[in-house]
Parts: sequence; structure tokens; C-alpha cells
Amino acid sequence: MRQTWRWFGPKDRVSIDDMMQAGVEGVVSALHHVATGAVWTPADIAQRHREISMRRDGRPSTLTWDVVESLPVSEDIKKQKGDWKTHIENWKISMRNLRASGIEVLCYNFMPVLDWTRTDLAWERPNGARCMRFDLIDFAAFDLFILCRKGAQEQFPEAVVAAAKQRFAQMDDARKQQLAGNVVFGLPGAAETFTLEDVKDHLAEYNDISEAQLQSNLIDFLAEVAPVAQDIGMRLCCHPDDPPFPLLGLPRIASSEAHYRKFLDAVDMPANGVTLCTGSLGARPDNNPVEIFKGLADRVHFLHLRNVAIEGSAVMNSFYEDEHLSGHTDMVAMVHAIVAEEARRKAAGRTDWSIPFRPDHGQDILDDIGREAQPGYPAIGRLKGLAELRGLYRSFEHPLVTRSGA
Repeated sequence: MRQTWRWFGPKDRVSIDDMMQAGVEGVVSALHHVATGAVWTPADIAQRHREISMRRDGRPSTLTWDVVESLPVSEDIKKQKGDWKTHIENWKISMRNLRASGIEVLCYNFMPVLDWTRTDLAWERPNGARCMRFDLIDFAAFDLFILCRKGAQEQFPEAVVAAAKQRFAQMDDARKQQLAGNVVFGLPGAAETFTLEDVKDHLAEYNDISEAQLQSNLIDFLAEVAPVAQDIGMRLCCHPDDPPFPLLGLPRIASSEAHYRKFLDAVDMPANGVTLCTGSLGARPDNNPVEIFKGLADRVHFLHLRNVAIEGSAVMNSFYEDEHLSGHTDMVAMVHAIVAEEARRKAAGRTDWSIPFRPDHGQDILDDIGREAQPGYPAIGRLKGLAELRGLYRSFEHPLVTRSGA
């Protein structure tokens, strides 16, 4: 398990120096300033490598750019409209440029419109820590009474609609504005530029796109890019839907093991793989991330290890970002399964036996509070999660454990 952290570039409030002190081995990053659908040039890629390779004072760092997250898949590709064929060709060129720079792992997602959805970005826990939260009642209030989406009422249980109506009536204007901003934050680049009308326009584009059609469009995309990845030695890994259930009338196609099986089998080659995110998949009570990992292990190229606490038994429910060793996913069993898979790969002679992982997200604790880092990506909260996961990993590798056959 190669220990990585996500870094959003020079403007990130968590620095290269911070990551070195945390014991991070590699960096997960992307060129967020490049427009979706455009080519990532060798010059831009080289600049990001240089930024990662240098400490604040100009001395060399110990870090390398190991994983791309994400090379965005445009809405045109997802809908197969507009410039989608040009965007696929540009994606291939970007992939070749990244591989030429030494990168082998490329994470992407195929979520329509929203990259992720939360209603609170700094929800306070009883101990004073802050975390991200998806509150189903708040989200329904947004969908029904702020966005006023046509047909929304039919997509929530009656009890949720009634509770949302009552919740909305209690919100002041500041909370309504904050809630809308939190939901829109999950739109790529949307925090400053997207309005509710923009969101409605984007949603309308998917009115005639079913789950089956979106799934077919993903398979068409992979049929184009996966063979190129296979030829150049790049491992592609699709991130799950976040959260893993339908929202805003949008289809979901990466929310379960069955979903993954459809596009892995349709484009059946090692380069076509999985980003196994225990937090995203673990937000559904009918998903067991440990068993999903075991089922897909041969094609898992990247790991996001985080935990969520679920607040209901239905597929669509409220949840919050819990501590890494708490929540729905049995993280001890998860790390044990990863160690076993890495041993299996090593014995088989696979060069990709060490699976890169990052302690995805984290609660804001101590000096994280007030740092104003990217939501979900604090310095100390992630360090705490990394330390816990590192401890589990080293325990399972220790001779006391390996000799016992555990």
C-alpha cells in the first residue's frame, strides 16, 4: 500500500512540506486549471511534477506525482453530444502525455453533473471536530423548495417530503443560501460561477438519458480509451458515485459491484479498472466495501480509504464522514484483505502489486479548524487517518501476525 495524499496544487492550504512531515510517499493531483475537454500539455504536466518535487524553500522534496485524480470526462462525452468525439481524442492525448511523464495510474469518474454531493461542509461533531455531511432531509428541502425541480416530489418517500417541508420552513435566508452553495460546490468549478438556473439547465440535458444509456456511453468511452491505456501501460480506475444512489433525477452507474461488473466485463482488459472508495460505496447499507474489494480485487488500481456513518437502513439515507476506523466499513478487515491481495499479486509476479491508497477525506481537528483548506482535505485530520491506516497495514505485515496465519 503506497501511501499518497491528494494535493490541489500551489494554492492548496496543505503544502508539500506538510505532506512530507506526515510521511506521505506519493502525491495524487490534477491540473484543475485546464478546461474540461482540453488537452493536458507536456509543459503543464511537467510544471506540476516540478511543483511536487520542491519544498517551500526550494530544496528537493521526497515526493513524486504518482496518481492523476482526475482527468475529467466532459459532460459532452457522458451525453454523447456536442464535441464528445473531440474530447475523447483529447483525453487520449492527455493520457499519453501523462504516461510519458512517468505516471501509470489515472482515476476518473462518470458521474453526471455533480462530482459529489454534501449538504454540510463543516458539520460539528460532539467532540468539536468538523466533517462533511449529507443530510437527506436538507437535500430534499433544497431539491423541492430551492431548486424547485419538476418531478422531485415523486422521487422521495412521503415522510421525507413532509420532513423537508417542515425543515425548509424553519430555515432563514442565510441557511438557504448556505445549503444551495454547499450542494452546488460539488459541481466542477462551480463554487463561484454556477447559479441555480445553470444547475437546472445541466439537469435538463439528462432528461432523456437513462441508466442504461449512460452505462452504454461509459462502455463506448472505455472501448476507445482503455485499449490505448493497455498499449502504453496506463491503469485506468473509475471512481464510484458519491453518494451511491440517484439524486436530482440523474442516473447512477457506479454505485455497486453489479454496476462495476457491467463495464469491466464489457471492456475486459487489465487497464480498465476500479478506484475502490470505501466511503462512497459504504454510504449504502446494502454495500459491503470489503466484499466488493474482494470481488473486484484483480482490477483495483487505486484505493480511497475513508469511512461514513449511515443514519438509516434505506438505500437513500443521511450519512456523515466518520473517523477512519469508525463507520460502516470494517477498516481492519479492509486492510487485511488489501494485504492479502498484494501478497497474491506479488507471488504472481505482477509489477503493480503495491496498490496506491490515500486516506480519503478526514475530519477537521485541532489547527485544521480555521485553516480553510479544501473541504474534506484537512492536514491534521488526514494525518490522523493515515497514521491509523499505516498502523493497521504494518501490523498485518509484522512477523508476529504473518507467522500466526492471521
